[in-house]
Amino acid sequence: MSNQKIKKAGGAEPDEFEAQVAQELLNLEMTSTELKASLSNLYITAAKEVDCGAGRKAIIIYVPFKLQRSFQKVQARLVRELEKKFSGRHVIIVAQRNILGKSYARSQKTKGLRPRSRTLTAVQDAILEDIVYPTEITGKRTRCKVDGKRILKVYLDGRDQANVEGRTDTYAAVYGKLTNKQVSFHFSS
Repeated sequence: MSNQKIKKAGGAEPDEFEAQVAQELLNLEMTSTELKASLSNLYITAAKEVDCGAGRKAIIIYVPFKLQRSFQKVQARLVRELEKKFSGRHVIIVAQRNILGKSYARSQKTKGLRPRSRTLTAVQDAILEDIVYPTEITGKRTRCKVDGKRILKVYLDGRDQANVEGRTDTYAAVYGKLTNKQVSFHFSS
């Protein structure tokens, strides 16, 4: 029954954790009157649990890119409910995106360059936007240290500081796991 809430690429079977997340989504759809209509035709493509350091864990839920807008409409309530179910672990919803390499060759019918939205840089920027949603990013700076390390400084909207401040460590850890890039979050005034 919960398999209708998760559809993996190539028809692969979901693992135990993914099935558990899908089951919780199904339970929310059945029990929550305010989320029932919104969740009826939504599904996820994958879910995984990542370690954020200091004994904290976060859950990353991958959704199809085409359904991302629909998920964002109910994201605040959905994340709040799922965090209750998964005993306070932070839940982050990220759209499933494809990265095409530089050597990408299109078919004979559709000539042209690879789309900008499929480049590594564009996908990593979009992942960052997904992680901090519904907060807006107001600015970014790349800081290059003397030893060659780069740290991306991300400035978030100061109006959301009270809601987001406790999550910034989780955001940084999740972005680091997904992209192997260091990031620090600050709030613009």
